[in-house]
Amino acid sequence: MGKNLFEKIISRHLVSGNLVPGEEIGIYIDQTLTQDATGTMAYLQFEAMNVPRTKTELSVSYVDHNTIQIGFENADDHLYLQSVAQKYGIVFSRAGNGICHQVHLERFGKPGKTLIGSDSHTPTCGSLSMIAIGAGGLDVALAMAGSPFYLTCPKVIKINLAGKLKPWVSAKDVILKVLEIFTTKGNVNTVFEYGGKGIESLTVPERATITNMGAECGVTTSIFPSDKMTRIFLRSQHRERDFIELKADKDAKYAKVVNIDLSKIEPLTAKPHSPDNISTVKKMNKIAVNQVCLGSCTNSSYKDLITVAKILKGKTVHPDVSFILTPGSKQVLKELSKSGYLTGLISSGARITESACGFCIGNGQSPPSGSVSLRTSNRNFLGRSGTIDANVYLVSPETAAAAVITGCFTDPRNLKMRYPKVTMPKKFSVDDSMIIWPDKKKNESEVFRGPNIGILPRTPELSDTIHGPVIIKVGDKITTDHIIPAGARMKYRSNIPKYSEFVFENIDPNFARRAMSIRQDGKQSIIVAGLSYGQGSSREHAALCPMYLGIRAIIAKSFERIHTANLINFGILPLTFCVESDYDRIDQEDYLEISDIKRIISEDGKFLMRNKTKGTAFYVTCELSDRQKQIILAGGALNISNKENKLRV
Repeated sequence: MGKNLFEKIISRHLVSGNLVPGEEIGIYIDQTLTQDATGTMAYLQFEAMNVPRTKTELSVSYVDHNTIQIGFENADDHLYLQSVAQKYGIVFSRAGNGICHQVHLERFGKPGKTLIGSDSHTPTCGSLSMIAIGAGGLDVALAMAGSPFYLTCPKVIKINLAGKLKPWVSAKDVILKVLEIFTTKGNVNTVFEYGGKGIESLTVPERATITNMGAECGVTTSIFPSDKMTRIFLRSQHRERDFIELKADKDAKYAKVVNIDLSKIEPLTAKPHSPDNISTVKKMNKIAVNQVCLGSCTNSSYKDLITVAKILKGKTVHPDVSFILTPGSKQVLKELSKSGYLTGLISSGARITESACGFCIGNGQSPPSGSVSLRTSNRNFLGRSGTIDANVYLVSPETAAAAVITGCFTDPRNLKMRYPKVTMPKKFSVDDSMIIWPDKKKNESEVFRGPNIGILPRTPELSDTIHGPVIIKVGDKITTDHIIPAGARMKYRSNIPKYSEFVFENIDPNFARRAMSIRQDGKQSIIVAGLSYGQGSSREHAALCPMYLGIRAIIAKSFERIHTANLINFGILPLTFCVESDYDRIDQEDYLEISDIKRIISEDGKFLMRNKTKGTAFYVTCELSDRQKQIILAGGALNISNKENKLRV
């Protein structure tokens, strides 16, 4: 029987397990990436493992998130990251070089390789036919130390693309259509593999938009074949030597096949406050727009920005609109400048920001109160923009440009102009001067540690009984932005005691104070949640900070993949209701208890949860692999890693 593309690549990297959907497998990792919001904690964890040098083919540390330096914290973090990179053999991409996913695509991604990154949008590089997976920082640190990366073997869904996109419809509309079909829920342990004649017309940057936002569906990763378009892209980056052809066998098997005709897609938008809340743009009835943000890791390529520059040529931004433009990398910004399009965009009234994540994570450019913001980024979760009552819509660059001109939601097909044709450069101007390569030999230099670099908190060993109040009860689709906010709070990510003060602050401002009070009394706390708990970012702080506050178990109807792994890594039990309706029988502040935990974890993982307040009981389950059982019993992955390293010594 033939193999699909995912199976072909993963089988070459398989370290343990079998390629059977639902079973745990371990794979060798070729490349890792971190960004500065997650990197400090990842490298603190790597240092704690006492490994003298990274063991991957390539590990890259990017500075692209915390680039607004108000106060000393972010600047200190960047010095820490640069010094750690030099000491342990990590490539360092300096602030200003660009967003990790865009730069990794341009300079480092290789077909057939495996990549994990401490950012949920790492699957962007699936556009280059990589197995690229988002993960928590501790999993990335373990991979750098030479450990396999473990995951549940996913089922593979084939998405066949037919036809060609019509003018004014772009790759963003394709992935919004995919989100309309699959939604943000129910796709855990799934891979989207794209194929069909339709992919032949999609460039790598267009494919990157699609694989990037596969993360919003909750899939493990998304992947395209390596073909003529891949070769053209790598050649333009002076990296044709990295090209290999990769495609699925003709008789490959898939769990499901979904067909999408590109020619039938029209301009779409994701309405507030979820990427799967899809509508056509023409149904938006010319809603007034206050802000347009173009860029982020999703739509900030040369093609995206040149398309908008041509649409706006000779025009001025509508007086009611603030227009922010964020190039994805220094390379894109330089090409805009060389071609003269940057001058045109500035003349139109665009506000040019540095090549960083910026507005996408609420780190600057927050919209006005109660306003409408159109963004080409990948998430529109409530409050993520930095303005809690703003209405954020996700759109294509073409729809964004139409709103810049008209001041309202406008179907770009109604602009009464020809769709601009963009010719990609055959060779981009490559300038890697902002990339610092480490010395090949071990560097004995000191690591810089400013006052914002906190002590790595230790996870306590698992108790045999967990008992405590339901400190908060939340609903469905709780994202990591809900759990631990980004934006102005991100500068504290290196300091867990401080960052923990903001857990759930947008839902319950008193949560952290209550949790800390319970912990100081020597008690434990439990969280109860609905479906798809832990959507969104890979930020392990959404597990690490609750652990620090004394959370020992979370009971949910379902969890998302990365967050589940992070909870296990930090010794928090991810429990699911055996009967979902039991969720309705629990109230906040109910006192819950489970006992005999170590024995049950080692056996079937099915617990009787007693509600001491109501005098009732219900069953929950904790489905873990044998490896995950050992992690939970030890109190966390770092505890096991430290024991193993001591044994090696």
